[in-house]
Amino acid sequence: MEQITLVIVDDHPLFRQGVADALSVEPRLKIVGQAAHGERGLEMIMALRPNLAVVDVNLPGMNGQQITHEIASERIPTRIILMTAYDDGEQKLHAAIAGAAAFCSKDIQPEELVNLIFHVADGKYVMGDQVMNQPEFESWLNRQLDSARRSYSEPGSPFHPLSDREMEVLALVVEGNSNKEIASILGISHQTVKNHITSILRKFGVEDRTQAVVYALKRGWVKLNYETRFQE
Repeated sequence: MEQITLVIVDDHPLFRQGVADALSVEPRLKIVGQAAHGERGLEMIMALRPNLAVVDVNLPGMNGQQITHEIASERIPTRIILMTAYDDGEQKLHAAIAGAAAFCSKDIQPEELVNLIFHVADGKYVMGDQVMNQPEFESWLNRQLDSARRSYSEPGSPFHPLSDREMEVLALVVEGNSNKEIASILGISHQTVKNHITSILRKFGVEDRTQAVVYALKRGWVKLNYETRFQE
């Protein structure tokens, strides 16, 4: 029986150890690493390439959504389960767009978490109490985004505060490209890409790339490319 390997990233030692203890009793699961800091968690996932990673949304350093986005951008096959103490629709949408395979509250029961892990290991997506295959997940995400866009819809021509080059950069961020890949695609320097992204975050009034993507998707300024977003 091949075991499912996992990394746990959470900055609360008692909670992190509690998750580890709860999962360790299941013989099909093998915990290969634990981290308490965002950057360390990302480094561990990239080095160990576990099947799954259970990651807290709120972490010192990089947050869980940023870790998820980096893993998705680098095409690392590890599937991410994001956990939060504040379960709401906005965070769920952020998690899905960042590339998470599952999103759940920290008050989940141990047996429910084990079942969720098996669903994700089987290629499913779990958002709250919904278990979906890939087409169902794409449809769900589209519905969430359409609903969010309607909340921001305004009469007349759509307005966005970005320059044409910033829109090009943003569209490539939505596709999951890293700064290095964006620089190569656009034929500009890595530093110039960083400058554009900094400008985008400032104009949108958000803190990271994932929030910028959510902001733009809600307003219909960019769209997800599913062929890129869900490629194996």
